[in-house]
This record gives sequence, C-alpha cells and structure tokens, in this order.
Amino acid sequence: MKKTGRGVACMWYGIWGGPSVAVVKLDTGGDVTLITGEIDIGQGSDTILSQMVAEELGIPLDKVNVLSGDSDTMPHVGGASGSRVTYMGGNAVRRAAAEARRKIFAVAAEWLHATVEALEAKDGMIYVKGVPDEFVSFANVAVSIMEREGPIVATANFSPSTTQINPETGQGDPFQTYVYATQIADVEVDTETGVVKVLRIVAAHDVGKAINPAFVEGQISGGIASGLGQALTENIMIDKGRTLNPSFTDYLIPTSVDMPEVQTIIVEENEPSGPFGAKCVGEPPSLPTAPAIINAIYDAVGVRIKDLPATPEKILRGLKEKKENS
Repeated sequence: MKKTGRGVACMWYGIWGGPSVAVVKLDTGGDVTLITGEIDIGQGSDTILSQMVAEELGIPLDKVNVLSGDSDTMPHVGGASGSRVTYMGGNAVRRAAAEARRKIFAVAAEWLHATVEALEAKDGMIYVKGVPDEFVSFANVAVSIMEREGPIVATANFSPSTTQINPETGQGDPFQTYVYATQIADVEVDTETGVVKVLRIVAAHDVGKAINPAFVEGQISGGIASGLGQALTENIMIDKGRTLNPSFTDYLIPTSVDMPEVQTIIVEENEPSGPFGAKCVGEPPSLPTAPAIINAIYDAVGVRIKDLPATPEKILRGLKEKKENS
C-alpha cells in the first residue's frame, strides 16, 4: 500500500565568512575589468558580480570583463563558502564600482557643464538628469581619462559588522544579516517496501534582492537535490577509519530522475546592508529539505526517523515496531 504525506520545515541562516576586496579598472574604449578573488564554482558569481558593476556604472553587461581565481595576484577574500559571495563580494564590488563611477562622473561633469550630482548613467551613456539631449558616451570619457591621467583603478573592501558571542550571557551579533526559508515536501511511502518517493517540494526563500532570478532558482534546486540525498540515500560507512563505500557505486546520490517537482517562491525583502539589497541563497535550500521530507514520512505512515538517511529498512523497522506497540 502506498500512502502520501506532507511535511513542513523552516530555517534561518546567518551569512558568514571572511571579508572581501575588489578592484574595478577602466580600460581603453570604455570596457571595465573587475578583479576579484571570489571564485565561481558553478553558482554564477562571475555573472552576478559583473551585473553589479554594470548596474553601478550604467554600462552594458558585455562591457564588463572578470579576472578571478588566482590567489597570487587577486585580492584576498574569504572563499566560496558560507554562502558569502553575493553579499560579501558583492558589497566590495559595488563599493569599488561606485568609486570608479565617482571619478568618471567628475570628468563627465566638466564636459557637460554640470555637477556630479546632476548626472546619471544608462546603457553606456552619461546624461544630465531630466535633459536627455545633454549626454556624453562612457567610452569617450574613458578615452579622455586614459589620455590625461592614465587608467582609473578603484579598490574597495567590505568586512561585516559583527560581535563575538559572550560565553557568559550567550548574547552577541555573529552575523550582520540572516536569510529565512520554509519548505514543504509531499512524499509517497510504500508500506510494503519502505521506499520513499518525494513527489514535490515547494521552497520559499527570502534572498533580499534576487540579482539574477534564474540563478536563484538554480541554487534552490541544487540545494534541494543535496538535501534529498541527505534525507534518503547518502551515508558514509566507516570501519576502523576505513571508508567502506568510497565510490558512487556504493555511496548513493540522487540523479535527475530522482528529483521531485520543485516549485520555487522567491521572497524579495530589501536588505539595507546588502549590495542592491541582496543577501544569499547558496547553502540555505539544503537545510530544510531533509527535515521537511522526514516530517512528510511521519505524516504518511506515523514513523519518526531520527537517524538519516531514511532508508527503506529503517522505515520497515519503524512500521513493524509501530504495529507491535499498537
């Protein structure tokens, strides 16, 4: 017999990790080079950080080039961990881009006979606000600056404002900002085999501002895949220090055919301390996935699994114990 159940799990997550440094350099012809130590390991951070530079400077995205990854030449950062890159790296990048913008606007203001405050940039052009016929191209300003002063190079850093936890009172502020999420899992449990099939997961995540919504959805789906494996299949077996299942033949991870329907809900609540209001979404989606699935299994068959993964053997054992105790 197959029974269905629904489980809910909520989480909060503090963005942590080391500070970040970024360099924005204006090149001949109006291109801009972003130099960062932040590493794109597949989460799309090169694109995200490029978007921030383009938005801050008012230039097309394809005008931004990224140099990253070499710790010998790039600025020191905290690494691609702790879901920190968009928040920490993004703040440093936006500050560096803002400094470059200030220098560029200073020259553009002379050309346009206006104050820096009266200028705005869009699509590679610098305008006098409210006067669409008064403009100069970003590229022309760049060439002028290169001829007069050499390249513009702007550097900025960001380090979160935190405090240590007081061991006596338990009070402190270890994270500058937090993200929140709720996930709901629908499952089907076969009471004869103990096999669990996850049918659907609805994931609502507060990410601040979604700089790139498609990437946010991808990160949520990836986190759910990780949590799915944690809940149902993944288990490192060790005997006297030796790993008994060292390959994917024995260590079972979910594949694409194991993935349930995923419905993402992006909750955008502006974070004042984040770049353009953004926070993070990297690791949080994996956190409530397993608890939601375990709660759904309990809702379906009344068996509470407390030792992950929830294998068919454990579920059948729980069903047997439940029957004996009824």
